[in-house]
Amino acid sequence: MSRGFVKEDDQEEAPFVPPRASLPDGVTNYVTPRGLQLLHQERSDLEKERTLINGSDMERRRAQAEIDGRLALLNERIVTARVVEPTLANDEVRFGSTVTFLHDDGPQQGTERRFTIVGVDEASVKEQRIAFTAPIARAVIGKRIGEVAEFRLGPAVLHLSIKQIQ
Repeated sequence: MSRGFVKEDDQEEAPFVPPRASLPDGVTNYVTPRGLQLLHQERSDLEKERTLINGSDMERRRAQAEIDGRLALLNERIVTARVVEPTLANDEVRFGSTVTFLHDDGPQQGTERRFTIVGVDEASVKEQRIAFTAPIARAVIGKRIGEVAEFRLGPAVLHLSIKQIQ
């Protein structure tokens, strides 16, 4: 049908579906067992939310389209997820490790920090969980206690001493 015969009021704008956390092209979607559980819980919550949609016909279609878009992105992440089981060996920083390090120089010199290296969907600075794709995580992965990681922050190169690995 020609667009000349469509009423302006019938035009629906596509809903905005927020993108998921960025995963670089060609990078495997590693997740912790906890991360996979959180993805499944999120899917369950979205499916439940979809059944509870209320409002006018147009509002319901719009809300359903948004949830369907979010579910599609989420299902893609679940399908591509590769679970990395935790290891008991704490001899080097790996995916799933909790690492404590000391800033040897720079504006935070002398400050001790601790974070756990997780998948991109599980990352939360508030919870001290850093994505394995983050530059600081890449700098410390493979290091052992007592070793120093170099971390580039803008033009500066900072040094991080590994103190503990769990």
